[in-house]
Amino acid sequence: MTTPHINRIGTAVPAHDVHRKFVEFAPKLLSDERARRLFQRMAERCQIEHRYSSFEPDPDPDGLDMERFFRRGAFPDTAARMRWYERHALGLAEASLDALEIEECRGRITHLIVASCTGFYAPGLDLQLVERFGLNASVERTIVGFMGCYAAMNALKLARHIVRSEPSANVLVVNLELCTLHLQETDDLEQVLSFLIFADGCASCLVSAEPEGIALEDFRATVVPDSGGQITWRIGQQGFDMFLAGAVPSTIARGLPQALGGILGGRSAEDVELWAVHPGGRTILDAVEQAAGLEPDRLADSRAVLRDFGNMSSATVVFVLKRMLDRFRQTGMGGNGLGCAMAFGPGLTAESMLFRMAAP
Repeated sequence: MTTPHINRIGTAVPAHDVHRKFVEFAPKLLSDERARRLFQRMAERCQIEHRYSSFEPDPDPDGLDMERFFRRGAFPDTAARMRWYERHALGLAEASLDALEIEECRGRITHLIVASCTGFYAPGLDLQLVERFGLNASVERTIVGFMGCYAAMNALKLARHIVRSEPSANVLVVNLELCTLHLQETDDLEQVLSFLIFADGCASCLVSAEPEGIALEDFRATVVPDSGGQITWRIGQQGFDMFLAGAVPSTIARGLPQALGGILGGRSAEDVELWAVHPGGRTILDAVEQAAGLEPDRLADSRAVLRDFGNMSSATVVFVLKRMLDRFRQTGMGGNGLGCAMAFGPGLTAESMLFRMAAP
């Protein structure tokens, strides 16, 4: 049976680092002084230093972005946010595909998968990419939508199925999210804290049967019982409404140990060298570390992506995989090269992937 591989990964983020600006601005959304102090403490502990956005920060202390898209008392409606998504999605996707060096392989692309949960329009990003990069008009296109942070796993899973059934296929996978677009004007501390971690980014992969890069060995999905309301994502009048319960890390810590045997195919956590865990936040990584009994350095790549980019929803775990692949190609790795990638989202669902570093 053919083993599909991620041969290349390209990543990109917008030009504007907005983390510090948001930390300064967010307390203005909260009316309660105690809530403001708690927000500041959580911001200091979140282990994020940079987050990037399509919005340029406003140097005015009372403003948030230069275009005044977010104005106190007049935050944009859903239609305005979708126009912004359509305006900025293609440019970010182009930057990611340029980093992938798409020009070298565009003539071979047979399938295109686009994953995103932060915006929709039609004709969409998939058709724009076909036109922009001169892909074959007959390329098979699939959209993976509204699945949240674990959508990258589903997109890669689909790419694996395609290559296993069509060994000559070359599948381009694009994960694009403009998470900062969905900031809400709210006095709810838990919601404001969720906005503290989200950012914009795009990650692209080329998946084929060529035995080079990252071998995609197995995928598993696990739904933690009685947790469906802890992560929700709905389309509202004023954008997409995200709810991320504070109980999510404890739910992961409680539910993951009993699922880990199946995720790892009967192996123990000690058998796995590489852990590409979606950095949904510091406490999410702490929960996985605890549940799997991992040494702190095993999640170093995930923590580095969280620090440098924040949580870019579906694109984020691919940023982690890219760090690992780049290091493998530069220095090689000892041991068996076995890895486990994992991401969490609505359900509460854990989507996981077993992978192995192959020939550089």
